[in-house]
Amino acid sequence: MNDKNICDDPCPIARSLAFLGDAWSLLILRDAHLGLTRFDQFRKSLGIAPTILTRRLAMLTEEGMLEKRLYSERPPREEYVLTAAGRDFLPVLVMIGAWGHQYRGGGRLVRIQDAETGEEIKPVAIDEVTGAKIGTRPLRFVLPDGG
Repeated sequence: MNDKNICDDPCPIARSLAFLGDAWSLLILRDAHLGLTRFDQFRKSLGIAPTILTRRLAMLTEEGMLEKRLYSERPPREEYVLTAAGRDFLPVLVMIGAWGHQYRGGGRLVRIQDAETGEEIKPVAIDEVTGAKIGTRPLRFVLPDGG
């Protein structure tokens, strides 16, 4: 798939994967949710090459998931913080983690806990309109009118 063509795709999954489908991007967003903000923090956490990290941070910034903020004037240094869109991505990351626990488990895995209660969370995706757990009722993907 070519990024230019996929971004015109009417499917929101395809459009999202056009820029988020890279594992590095998802892991950067995970680390940002864990409180990392600086280039060196991401590099150390991920073991990623600086050139790849630079490109992914630029793309996530350009796409509105992160924003750069100056944290030091001398020398000038910037950090990357989550935007509203980036913060809204947390449930997606948690659902990917839950799927991974169920189908890619084995060995020691990180568990996600409620910070206040210490209880492990058990995320589920619920349709706000019907209240049904997604995956328990048939779904249909419908093209927009005129498409």
